[in-house]
Amino acid sequence: MKRIGAAVALAALSISGTAMAQAPMPPMQVVELFTSQGCSSCPPADVAVAAISARPDVVALSFGVTYWDNLGWRDTFAQQKFTDRQWAYAKGLRHDNVGTPQVVINGRTDVVGQSVGEIDAALRRTKLAPGPAVTLSAAGVSVAGAAPAKAADVWLVRYNPNVQQVPVKRGENTGKTLPIKNVVKELTRLGGWSGGQITYPIPAGPAGLSTAILIQAGPGGPILAAAKG
Repeated sequence: MKRIGAAVALAALSISGTAMAQAPMPPMQVVELFTSQGCSSCPPADVAVAAISARPDVVALSFGVTYWDNLGWRDTFAQQKFTDRQWAYAKGLRHDNVGTPQVVINGRTDVVGQSVGEIDAALRRTKLAPGPAVTLSAAGVSVAGAAPAKAADVWLVRYNPNVQQVPVKRGENTGKTLPIKNVVKELTRLGGWSGGQITYPIPAGPAGLSTAILIQAGPGGPILAAAKG
């Protein structure tokens, strides 16, 4: 009887282990912060998004916007294409204007984002369901799955995974040194995806940057899937 019991237990353990090995990874969640070094309300959001970025199932990205640049301090990370991305979200989320800080969750909702609790609550409300499979390697990215309701864009994002300390000498944050993490350096549309399987090569980029892939239902639309590497 003891031998039979041990065999049954081992079999159950083997089945359980196989099930665990085959369990799909939870969908990656996407947190996008639109911020400016010249904005006095932004540092708490910078800190909150940095904290969220430690989660393995979250892609957290910090986009510096340009419209604060003539108000006393020119943001050292800002790019016009990041401002354009925020305006696309304003249209998609039916806002009349843009402002900082703004945290967009999975392309589906937004919050001010000055605390981890606020961002976490928004993540729970808009948690991504399983979508297309995204496979990211050094050579390229493959996207596969059923056709989405509308054609999607495949975005390559390169960002600095380290905390960068930014001393601010003018403007609303004069005299402060701002710790900013996951600063986006490059945002490139690789192409489109309308279902099935497609692979895009990833061009070589600067050393020291991390890579994320976002599958998005058009400009300012919801995120369908994401990967980071």
